[in-house]
Amino acid sequence: MRTMFYGWRIVAACMLFVTVSWSLGIFGMGVYIYALTSFQGLSVTTVSTAVTAAYILSALLSVSVGKTIAKNGPRLVVTVGAVAMATAVLLMPYCTEKWHVIDIFLVLGLGMACLSTNTVGSTLAPWFERFQGRAMSTSMLGASIAGMIGTPLLMSGIKVWGFQTTFLIAAIAAVTLVLPLAGFVLKRRPQDMGLLPDGMESQKDGQTPVSIQWSLQQAAATWQFKTVVLAFGLGLLVQVGFLSHHVPIAIPVLGVEGAATVVFAGGVASLIGRLLLARYADHLDVRLVGTVVLLIAAISLLGLAILPLTWAFVLFSITYGLTCGNVTTLSPIIVRREFGAASFGVIYGFAAAFIQLTMAFGPTIYGVVRDVFGGYVPVLLLCAVLNLVAASAAFWGGRRPLVHQKAQ
Repeated sequence: MRTMFYGWRIVAACMLFVTVSWSLGIFGMGVYIYALTSFQGLSVTTVSTAVTAAYILSALLSVSVGKTIAKNGPRLVVTVGAVAMATAVLLMPYCTEKWHVIDIFLVLGLGMACLSTNTVGSTLAPWFERFQGRAMSTSMLGASIAGMIGTPLLMSGIKVWGFQTTFLIAAIAAVTLVLPLAGFVLKRRPQDMGLLPDGMESQKDGQTPVSIQWSLQQAAATWQFKTVVLAFGLGLLVQVGFLSHHVPIAIPVLGVEGAATVVFAGGVASLIGRLLLARYADHLDVRLVGTVVLLIAAISLLGLAILPLTWAFVLFSITYGLTCGNVTTLSPIIVRREFGAASFGVIYGFAAAFIQLTMAFGPTIYGVVRDVFGGYVPVLLLCAVLNLVAASAAFWGGRRPLVHQKAQ
């Protein structure tokens, strides 16, 4: 009787650290903006700029993270990420000056870089070939779980225990949950354990294709690489900006408790979207899936902008939530499928750097436009248009054959 392939334990470990990372990173941003502006008297623009700084640093570290994991495995990277993220969260309630906020969010950015989609993709790349779509999508279910529990838990904790105590508990939980995974579960590659990708018993078992070795220059010159960066850079710029401001956008319509509830509902929707992708990713044209997802996101933002009604806000928050997980997950699946496993860490690390540098400006764009116009409607309309551009790039990027040019 065959035992469960160890790679699926790696998937479970990734899912858990992604839950922590997205709870205190992506989905925590809206809570940080709310708490720092409400309790510390800082402006929306100041905190939004600090959020952007975190994303920029995370982007700049992407290539290094991918290279480190490819060379040495994920243990050190994940350990550093957990400690950095916990430190930032622990110190967050003590921010009283602009430079405090920037410094602490830079530490948060280090943690986010080390516990990112790039980290998950680079960790899983050696372990799966036939099931790489399922493995990646399943790991990223943690982000949807974070969307369901992260914001409600932080908001409820602030209400019951206060800002400082809640963030102390969150910091302790982060290191307690993630460090044992880094120390005892995560491993570099299956061959080190006498295993083969996907749990195959022999090379003939799954007829694993040979992965072509791409140089970074070769990959970056392709139409496929450029359109992945454009499509998901814009898609995530819109998404990260929206998620960072979802709570303050929702509070005027739904109140504080209603805002936490609708964020939870969006997280449930994201989980459903990711479950569907995990089930069918290895059998679908993932670029076409990305096109549809980005179109749905554009329609949802348009609805939020033009229908300022309670039922509409809830409905379009949920439909937008359906897209959130897959916008995050599809880019590494596409890169892994189009460029293979051998070069994934470096190629996706480079792609992730551009994607994250683009998306880093999302929170600031939302914050600045909101302050200039006195509301979020103009930026929601702008971001709907950006999602249409992203959908076009995702679609047309897969219409040309990918040709590998051997180095002379």
